[in-house]
Amino acid sequence: MPDTKKSSRRISSRKLSNLKVVVLCILAATTFWILNALNKDNYTTIVDYPIAWEYDTERYYPVKPLPKSIQIQITGNGWDLLRKYFNLNEPPYPIPLANPAERKFLLTSDLKRSLGEFLTPTQLIGLLEDSIPYQIDRIETIALIPKLDSASYTLAKNAIIEGDIDFEPKSITVKGPSSVIELYEGYFPVQLDQKNLDENFSGVVDLSLDKSLADFVELEIQEIKVSFDVVNFLEGNKRLKVKKINFPRTVSLEDEEITPVMTYLVDERFVDELKELEFEAILDYSKRNRSDSTLTIQVSPSPKYIKDIKVNPELIRLKYGQ
Repeated sequence: MPDTKKSSRRISSRKLSNLKVVVLCILAATTFWILNALNKDNYTTIVDYPIAWEYDTERYYPVKPLPKSIQIQITGNGWDLLRKYFNLNEPPYPIPLANPAERKFLLTSDLKRSLGEFLTPTQLIGLLEDSIPYQIDRIETIALIPKLDSASYTLAKNAIIEGDIDFEPKSITVKGPSSVIELYEGYFPVQLDQKNLDENFSGVVDLSLDKSLADFVELEIQEIKVSFDVVNFLEGNKRLKVKKINFPRTVSLEDEEITPVMTYLVDERFVDELKELEFEAILDYSKRNRSDSTLTIQVSPSPKYIKDIKVNPELIRLKYGQ
């Protein structure tokens, strides 16, 4: 038998129609109330109002992002406040700076009069901050001296760079904000990107900027020629003859048979000259350590092409007779 009863939970078409009328009435009343309220004056609110910085961008550059708005308290018509609160077609307030590098902040008290006129018919009550910080530097162009970055290369064991490092050109011109240029302290670091160098170097190297400075600094050239000489030192050792100086007859060495051994590094270009030299362990009694009766061995001769001289033993103990 078919069910002819209607569900009691269903809303009849008439009731649904009446509900729509009620909703529309509430919506219309709410809209009317809002419109009526917005037409009234003497509302007060705080808004972030947009600002526009005006300065010579050819001569100055902002080192830090410039503030895009300022917080102000305003009063006026509801419609005007609504537009300013949501920034609806509101032009930014222009802040002209004739010499922006002279200061690091702007007093908001200096803006109050002109900003009040700019916001008409809305009335400005005040600005919430005392000052607006900014950093805009003068753009400078300066020649820096190229300098090899010691962390960008390594030398082979016992190898050194001899003489001056030659750069071509002799200077690197950079352009950027003054505070950033000052970080270079007059020198531009050149990255060599070489490892275990054991021979003379001459080549063209690309110039690069540190990532933190790349947005601020411009390079006039992109590469530089670097040249320098590399000298290798060879390890060696020699037994030394002991030579006493200024010794009294009553003073001797605890070990008269001692033979000191000298280790050293020699410039590979002077190996033949080294073979012709005879080295001595000089013991000068006048230079003794009186507190412990020891002498430090001095090696003679000591040519410039030898370095890192070490003697074993380093000290000789004295013995005093009757």
